[in-house]
Amino acid sequence: MRTIGIRAAPKAVTFVVFDADEQSVLNVEDIRIPVAFHTPDALKYIRNNLLDILREYRIDQAGIRVTEPNAQSPNISRIQIEGVVQEAFASSSLTSYYVGQISSISARLGIDRADFKRYVDGSLDWPVENWADLSKEQREALLCAIGASRA
Repeated sequence: MRTIGIRAAPKAVTFVVFDADEQSVLNVEDIRIPVAFHTPDALKYIRNNLLDILREYRIDQAGIRVTEPNAQSPNISRIQIEGVVQEAFASSSLTSYYVGQISSISARLGIDRADFKRYVDGSLDWPVENWADLSKEQREALLCAIGASRA
């Protein structure tokens, strides 16, 4: 089974494609929004590219790391992108997907909530190839993808 994990940012979407059967990472990449795009075009660009990725990799299940509800300074652009990602998931042929905050992703992974940030920061290693080489956003996306495989 192939899963995808998503971590949105205001100017890009980081995704990780994970093969749950082989416990291996198939792809780690960013969808970068062109600077010239205004919000509607940027959201359309993200949606179209994400749907292409879901088809290309034949993704079965997905997860997206979303902004915490108690975030001190929520970023509107990021939240809009997260909404478009959810709509793309709903419009796709995925068998299931989830929307995860730290607590729900941690529960799917079977780890303590406090350890989630330690994994993301790199002070704890997840048993997957090249974990130390990943950025924080890529680690969050990978943890989401692994969580999707445990639905």
